[in-house]
Amino acid sequence: MAILTNQIAAVPTALELQRLMRIQVPVIVKLAERRINVNEVLKLAAGSIIEFPKASDDPMELMINNRTIGTGVAVKVGENFGIRISQIGDPRSIIEALGG
Repeated sequence: MAILTNQIAAVPTALELQRLMRIQVPVIVKLAERRINVNEVLKLAAGSIIEFPKASDDPMELMINNRTIGTGVAVKVGENFGIRISQIGDPRSIIEALGG
């Protein structure tokens, strides 16, 4: 026999949604990843170069809370760099990434 409970999911109010939408979250653009041993890390100095096994024109990952929510390519915006988003997840997956 199933036991039913009277739990109702909390629905946020308009004011709560407005507050949530103003929260700032860190956005990470991941160019590439590589593992190196501690010995190599200790040899790093200013001017050292670490080569990554990824082409310079390959897509970068757009991440929130260390979870990929999309991909894009590097662009120059004035004197700064940015990312042109080429693919983004659906709103549900983005919200799940925000929750950690």
